[in-house]
Formats: sequence, C-alpha cells, structure tokens
Amino acid sequence: MSTALVVLAAGKGTRMNSDIPKVLHPIAQGSMLEHALAAGRALDPERVIVVAGHEAEAVRAAVAEIDETAEVVLQEEQLGTAHAVDQTRAALTGFSGDVVVLYGDTPFVSADTLERMVAARAQADLVVLGFHAADPARYGRLLMQGDSLERIVEFKDASEAERTVDFCNSGLMACDADLMFDLLARIGNKNASGEYYLTDLVELARAQGRSVTAIACDESETLGVNSRADLAAADAVFQAKARAELLDLGVTLMAPETVYLAFDTVIGRDTVIEPNVVFGPGVTVESGALIRAFSHLEGCHVSRGAKVGPYARLRPGAELAENTHIGNFVEIKNAEIAEGAKVNHLSYIGDASIGKETNIGAGTITCNYDGVMKHRTQIGARAFIGSNTLLVAPVTLGHETMTASGTVVTKDVDHGDLAISRTRQENKTGYAEKIMDMLRAKKARLTKGSE
Repeated sequence: MSTALVVLAAGKGTRMNSDIPKVLHPIAQGSMLEHALAAGRALDPERVIVVAGHEAEAVRAAVAEIDETAEVVLQEEQLGTAHAVDQTRAALTGFSGDVVVLYGDTPFVSADTLERMVAARAQADLVVLGFHAADPARYGRLLMQGDSLERIVEFKDASEAERTVDFCNSGLMACDADLMFDLLARIGNKNASGEYYLTDLVELARAQGRSVTAIACDESETLGVNSRADLAAADAVFQAKARAELLDLGVTLMAPETVYLAFDTVIGRDTVIEPNVVFGPGVTVESGALIRAFSHLEGCHVSRGAKVGPYARLRPGAELAENTHIGNFVEIKNAEIAEGAKVNHLSYIGDASIGKETNIGAGTITCNYDGVMKHRTQIGARAFIGSNTLLVAPVTLGHETMTASGTVVTKDVDHGDLAISRTRQENKTGYAEKIMDMLRAKKARLTKGSE
C-alpha cells in the first residue's frame, strides 16, 4: 500500500516570540521539521507534502534543503488542522493509498510508531495515535471500547469520569486517502474558535459505520513544542536519549551530561569522548577514536584510531584517515589528512590534502583565500613542515619535503627538497641598550610635557 506523508507546518508559534517559523527552530541542530520528516522517511512514502503558512517561503526553502522530492502547499489562512490537511487535496488528486498526518512541532515520534500506525491501518479505516499521560491535564481524551475508538472528547467538554481517562490524543492520524478527503469535506466549524478540527474525523467516520482505532506510543514521543522553554526541554530530552544510546552501543562518554550531540551524529564503539565536546550536523566518528575535551566537530569524518583535540575544531569537509593526530587549537576545514599524519599544535589547515605520515609544525597556516576565491594546498607523504610556515596556495609540496621554520612558501617544492625563505639574521652589537635608552628618554619627555 502506498503512503503519503502530510506534515502540518503552517503555525506561527506566537509563544515562541520569534520571526522564525516555529517548525524551523532547532533541536540538536536540526529543525523540528527535519526531525519529523526523518521519522516519516521510514515509511518509504510515495509522496511527502508539507503544509506551510506563516513565513511559507522560509519553510519552502528549508524543505528543499531537507528533501528535494517533498512538495509544499500553502494554507493561506490558518483555519484549523482539518483545513490544513484539506489544502493537500489538489496535490493528492489521483493518489491511492494511506495518508499519514504528522505535526512539524511534534518532532520525536519514532519510525517504529509510524510503522505500527500503518500496520494498524490495514485492520481499521482510521487510526489515531495516543499516549498514556502521567499528567493528562488538558489533553483531549481517547475514549475506547476494547480496540474501538468511540470518540475524542476535549477536556473542557469531558465529564468527571471521562477526565479520569489517561489515554490522550497526540493529533497524529492515518487514513485511506479517499475516505479522508470525503470526511474532510463534511467537517464544520461551529465551535468557539470557528476552526475546522481534524479530530472530528473520528465522529464522522463512525457515523458512516467505519472502523476507528487508536494505538499507543510512549508519552515522550508526543512532546510538542510551543515555547522557548518547551524547545529547551525537548533538546534536553533528545540529548539524554542520544547519550544513553551511545553508551549502550559501546561509546565511552567521560562526562555524558557535557557532550552535545546533533540529530545525525554517528559514533562507533570503543571511541572515547572526553568532557565538553560539541558535535554539529554531519559528523561520523569511526570505532576506536579519541575526541579530547573542548573540541567542536561539524560536517566531518574521523577514522579509526584518530585522536582529536583538546580544543580542536573540525569544520565541514574535514576528512581524517586512520591514526591521524589533530591537536590543541588546530582548525581543519575542507581538508584530507592521510593516515598517520599529525597536525598537533596551533595550526590552520584549510582546502588542503596532507600526505601519509606528514608532520605539520606548530603555527602552520595554509593561506587559502585571496579575498575572492579559495585555493588548495597539496603536501605529499612523510613531509616535515617546520613551525610557523605559511603555505600560500595554490602550492604543491612533494613527498619527503621540508620547510624551515618561519618559511613563507609561494612556489612548488619538489620531492625531497627543503624550502627556506626568510631574511638573513644580523646581530647589531650594543643596539638593544641604545634603543631602550632612547625610548625611555622619549617617554620621560612625553610624561613631563603632559604635567
């Protein structure tokens, strides 16, 4: 059975107090919308449609970056959840299969839960996702008779007995497309808010004699985000879960609560992560690596046995081969560091390729940017780059080359050659004393003149 994923992302999120659409606020450095779409991809949907409204062009641009096959439809007026889903009617004309409705501000629904919803849809015409709440508070209640969902009652309309029910509505639904759009056309807005509510599908479906059921997921999956406080709480939930999963997979986190993970961080077992390490998006660390304290990694790949940090920064495009060493206050950007190479101290390596077993001395800089364009530095295997070398790209140094400390390399260096380009030192006898006496006298005159 084909599946269409519909993600509702039109809300303004007034309580966020932000110019940014609510669904584009990040959790673990991925937008809430990105989290929702990632879970939905587990269903291998034939169609993915995002319903945008507030700041629709920003949402459209974000969707294009996340999934270029996804479509965006516009809900010009935000008239309720049923109205939002109905905006996909034209886009899904001719589609035959199930529609699964997700919410862009409910980012933690798991792929497993969505798969269970689709499986339940094979046995019922309409499936609602619920959860057993520790504190049901003002959630809508799912009133069941065995496996049958009789109705959804809002807290304000519930009787005292109904308010004791802890099975609550998450808002997510799965339904046959033809049935869903038939029922959507029948929903009215005669309520206090004047809006069209997706929850009315349950009553309408049952009135037609259709089968309606609800399945349960863990309450943590249904965590919604409506404020900055909610956003911080959601991020904390993600971090705690992600750290626990890494520990279970055999990764050592020396101070788990200080390690910050991105939504897509991948770390192999027997890797050791020291305290206060931040992972941005797009990081893969293979097994047996060591990431030392206060390092920041983003958009990079770290191979088996590599050592990074402390206080290192790996930027997008950094590719570390096995047994490489990247030391303190070293920044790597868009560069390949080959097996066994070392960049241990106070260096910037950008837009470069560093050969096997090459040693980069302290204070080395690849001068890769001319103010308009980026240029590349190539260094061969087993080279020795002396401290405080400036490599003015584009430049190539062959295998087993050397540079003298303080050298500025502006032309290629052939295999086995030594590059040295610094002014010859000359010592002036007694000049230090003369200069210091002259400066002290000048300072004394200036001081006296200002009195």
